[in-house]
Amino acid sequence: MNRRNKNPYKRPDAKTRQAKAEGYPARSVYKLEEIDRRTRLLRAGQRVLDLGAAPGSWSMYAAQRIGQNGKLLAVDLSPINVSLGPSSQAIQGDALALDNADLALFAPYDVVLSDMAPATTGSKLADQARSFDLFMRAAAVARELLAPGGAFVGKLFMSDDFPKAKAALQQTFTEVRVIRPEGTRSVSSEVFLVGLRKKKLDPPAPAPPPPAAPSPTGG
Repeated sequence: MNRRNKNPYKRPDAKTRQAKAEGYPARSVYKLEEIDRRTRLLRAGQRVLDLGAAPGSWSMYAAQRIGQNGKLLAVDLSPINVSLGPSSQAIQGDALALDNADLALFAPYDVVLSDMAPATTGSKLADQARSFDLFMRAAAVARELLAPGGAFVGKLFMSDDFPKAKAALQQTFTEVRVIRPEGTRSVSSEVFLVGLRKKKLDPPAPAPPPPAAPSPTGG
């Protein structure tokens, strides 16, 4: 006798079937669609960086929204096997390595996206900590590569670290919104923090010059 699959993430629901019918690999596309609708995030001609982009639903949606005059870079450790169009590029690599020069291919960006989540371990506290770490690292990439006025969308699991994550974005962005899309599964603790209108941040102060060597004394 077949056992009913009790994992809600593996049961195809109406949104999953709709996504497949519309050519998207995952239902997560509707979360970005809602965020976009509520924040007016994506527009024609923008430059977009999608961190942890596989399997590619967010990249597909964003590429459609920015059109042929926009530029999109999708990055993931796993292959991204979707068609994104001629104005977009997908690369396989570490999306969170700030020393990865490939991340700056189309920089400065107007929008940085991160739908990344850790592989769950079964330990709620461990999963929350790993989610917070991913979020903060993605936010650091956004801070580095976004143009002034740009926007960042990042996912994280609700935890005691949530206020720290929000405060970090408030230092960088004029407005920060918390969005839990309607399509989020009821068993999920995920939310999205959206930073809008990146502030024009002061560049780091130059390092002070080394002290002058003492003048040689004559004898």
